[in-house]
Amino acid sequence: MIHRSIGAVSHGILDYALAILLIIGPSVAGFGGVKATWAYIFGGLLFVMALVTRSPLGIVKIIGLALHGFVELLLIACLIAAPWFGSFTSGVTSPRFYWMMGLMMLVLWALTDFRGVRDRLPATTVATPLAEPVAAPVAGPPVADRADVPKPKAP
Repeated sequence: MIHRSIGAVSHGILDYALAILLIIGPSVAGFGGVKATWAYIFGGLLFVMALVTRSPLGIVKIIGLALHGFVELLLIACLIAAPWFGSFTSGVTSPRFYWMMGLMMLVLWALTDFRGVRDRLPATTVATPLAEPVAAPVAGPPVADRADVPKPKAP
C-alpha cells in the first residue's frame, strides 16, 4: 500500500505550481500552435480546479478533495495520451513535455492523502476496569456513641 504522505496544503501548493508550469511550459520548451493550446487548456483547468476545491488553499471551495483527486486522475490520463490523440507525436519536445507533466502529476496524485486520513487522530480504545461498589465513607462514630447527641430515655 502506498504511504499517502502529502496533505491538502502541500497538494494545493504543488497544484498551483504545476498549473503555472503547464501554462508557461510551451514557450519555455519552444513549441506552439495546437500543442501549446492544449497545454494552456490543461493548465487553466488545473488552476481553476485548485481554486474551487474545499481545501486550505482553495478560494471558492465548491468541490471536495476526493472529487478533485478523481478529476485530476482523468486530467493525468489526458496529459499522457494527448500526444497521440492530438496528433502531435512528431518532434521531441512536446510529447516529452506532456508525458513528464503527466508523470509528475501521477506521482503527486499517488502520494496525496485525498481522504484526510493522515490528519485524523488515531482511534484509541480505552479499557476501564470494572469498578467495585464502594461504601459511603463514615464521618465519625455512630450516632449512639456520640456525646453531643441526646440519648433517648428508657420508658
